[in-house]
Amino acid sequence: MKEQIYDVIVVGGGAAGLTAGIMAARNGAAVTILEQNEKPGRKICVTGNGRCNLTNKNMQPEIFRGEHPEIVQSVLKQFSMEDTLEFFRQIGVAFVDRNGWVYPRSNQAKCIPELMVQKAHSLKVKIKTREKVKDVYQQNGRWKVQTEGWTYEGDRVILANGSSASQVPGSDGSGYAIAEKLGHRIVRPLPALTGLRCKGNVFSAWAGVRTEGEVTLLLDGKPLYKERGELQLTDYGISGIPVFQLSRYAVRALEESQKAELSINFFPEYTTEELTELLDRRRELCPYQSEAELLVGLLPDKLIRVFRKQKDLIQTLTSYRLTVRGSTGMEQAQVCSGGVDTTQVNAETLESNIHKGLYFAGELLDIDGPCGGYNLQWAWSSGAAAGLHSAKEKL
Repeated sequence: MKEQIYDVIVVGGGAAGLTAGIMAARNGAAVTILEQNEKPGRKICVTGNGRCNLTNKNMQPEIFRGEHPEIVQSVLKQFSMEDTLEFFRQIGVAFVDRNGWVYPRSNQAKCIPELMVQKAHSLKVKIKTREKVKDVYQQNGRWKVQTEGWTYEGDRVILANGSSASQVPGSDGSGYAIAEKLGHRIVRPLPALTGLRCKGNVFSAWAGVRTEGEVTLLLDGKPLYKERGELQLTDYGISGIPVFQLSRYAVRALEESQKAELSINFFPEYTTEELTELLDRRRELCPYQSEAELLVGLLPDKLIRVFRKQKDLIQTLTSYRLTVRGSTGMEQAQVCSGGVDTTQVNAETLESNIHKGLYFAGELLDIDGPCGGYNLQWAWSSGAAAGLHSAKEKL
């Protein structure tokens, strides 16, 4: 059986784009990557607080979210977590495993794009930087990619130019407009993995506090999601990994005119009865203490000052309510929810169902995951699938 080898243009030189370019080149394609920043992989460099959480050992397709997240299973089968680790081993990365969260041993995220670019160059991939793509269209059976200074031509195009989430320059979400112009439906992109702005006047008093807790998200009064871990109390509301994990649901609910509330348990390790007994015992042992002084040693000072005038102390400590009014915005979000409707994309090849030769990868698609390396895994896996299938076709 013969194979037709293609010229492939990858729009975006981030995690998904670099992976797509490498995989397409490995399979014989002549590849050009167009990146609008001065260096590829700038967003990779700020992931995992600059350490790059590459993937997670607990990689289950059902962890991912979107209107139609079932596409993830097909993509992960083609390029799994194990395939990802082997891919990075082969380009020189060693790993450290922190409770299933996998990082490069160097603890430096910047080594990942450096090694990927080296590998891409070894495969004769052309990487063009400072190339902002303005338009993508077909003409005479070929794909044209127009930048501010040039028009590139190829057989196949992979759109992997990410979302507008992140403070990294160039994270402008321009891929959505290109995809929409080509006829694809866009699920409105909204911030995810982000802090939540809340209504209230206590935030300046508790700003800067880090404390263990459990946070429950209620939508229209119904408790739906719960996360536990270190909470970061801020001057606008609340942040921290547990809040990040819930944020995509809260933000999207607000977009749909639902009421979003948080219930915070500052003593999740105790039942209500156990906490009551603990405070009663402290009252017996220290009858000279005020209600606020009973909490010294149990909570940070700032929280004690916030809670000392509450009438029902147990209720306050175990189910402190906040009303969510929004997120901290796209610039502060680690990823976004929403993107290209995955029902308009082939679940195996990630080729457009509307235009032959057009592929999608990474955050541009309506798929997102929680903290812990899941979003990068989606970038690696979808980039690999799009790169592989765009490179050649059996005839």
